[in-house]
Amino acid sequence: MTVQFNDQFLKACKREQIDHVPVWYMRQAGRSQPEYRELKKKYSLEEITHRPETCAWVTKLPVDQYNNDAAILYKDIMTPLPAMGVDVEIKKGIGPVIGNPVRNLDDVKRLTSIQPEQDVDFVLETIKILRTQLNVPLISFSGAPFTLASYMIEGGPSKNYNKTKAMMYSQPEAWNLLMEKLGDMVVTYVKSQIKAGAQAIQIFDSWVGALNREDYRTYIKPVMEKIFSQLRGEGVPLIMFGVGARHLTMDWHDLPLDVVGLDWRYPIQEARADGITKAVQGNLDPCVLMAPWSVIEEKAKHIIDQGIKQPGFIFNLGHGVFPEIDPAVLKRLTSFVHEYSAEKLAQINR
Repeated sequence: MTVQFNDQFLKACKREQIDHVPVWYMRQAGRSQPEYRELKKKYSLEEITHRPETCAWVTKLPVDQYNNDAAILYKDIMTPLPAMGVDVEIKKGIGPVIGNPVRNLDDVKRLTSIQPEQDVDFVLETIKILRTQLNVPLISFSGAPFTLASYMIEGGPSKNYNKTKAMMYSQPEAWNLLMEKLGDMVVTYVKSQIKAGAQAIQIFDSWVGALNREDYRTYIKPVMEKIFSQLRGEGVPLIMFGVGARHLTMDWHDLPLDVVGLDWRYPIQEARADGITKAVQGNLDPCVLMAPWSVIEEKAKHIIDQGIKQPGFIFNLGHGVFPEIDPAVLKRLTSFVHEYSAEKLAQINR
């Protein structure tokens, strides 16, 4: 028996009529799943991503378990950087650590371009496998230039991005060349993923909220315009997401993209009142998932009620799933969002 393809997520991205609000969760693949934890006893993140069959299994597992409306490819935003000459190691309990930080113009000049079919062939093969296995859309992604640069310059995770901002302010030639090279990489990398079969793309600018609006417009927005303009013709929905970036969302809204991702700090009704008319995605605080079910249900209802007032809403968390979250809660939440929103939308669409 052929299972019908679930296109609710793609319809919501395009602001088309839907039967229920589609659901997926950032970092839904891995993290809190016991099957994934067992796998991690044998393989590192890098080893999993370099094994396409295994990586496809990890990506598909939450869709099978939670009945989500989209899958997101299991990989890391740092995945393409080694091909540029960046020495990256994902250290447990720390995150990405860079062995050769970028600190000046000469360091930037040494960065090379990527050849996806050679450098990230394992990513493309995983996408091709998943397209034969999934009955929901496959989302793939890339890190955005600022967030990637912050790791490359700081040498790893940072709380204040002092070195990154110092280069941005004091070495304009190095900064502009770094943005150019990273922007070109993102376009090349994303296009290869779409060609392999990715049906939507999310750009993660996780840490760009550290910048004020004026600096964002001066130092970052031009490369984001370039990226989204060059991806616009690829025919797949484009999503933007960052953390603590409420003050930048109208600038994202100006970009040629389809969906504005909201973190948990920015209520959907306020985003709409501020002028966001594109599809929105979000934005339950993932910490709420540690609360009693009555609290989770109340918070989810409030978000859904706000989201469905205008066409184009995708239910998600305001940031990623973390390891302590019970997978059974995610499954129950998905069912609740489907059932509650279907009932509400049926009333609206009568």
